[in-house]
Amino acid sequence: MASRITIKELHATTGEHVRRAGASRRAVLVTDRGQPIAVLANPSLLKPRHRKRTLLPEFVALMARTPGDDVRDDLDEVRSDR
Repeated sequence: MASRITIKELHATTGEHVRRAGASRRAVLVTDRGQPIAVLANPSLLKPRHRKRTLLPEFVALMARTPGDDVRDDLDEVRSDR
């Protein structure tokens, strides 16, 4: 980390520090009483998080279908399962 600031400095000049972190290719470490508590960073520096999820087979089948012209047909189909 190239830059360290205290939480007090962050409170005093938040806009300046946030803009600097956004424009920089390096993160800004925020400390409270010498302990790291947060990091300000340009979003492009963060790794994207991909959720691991399993789609229900019914949903996959629904998404694969060609949409109909009438929403009522879809509603009737959904309601017939009740």
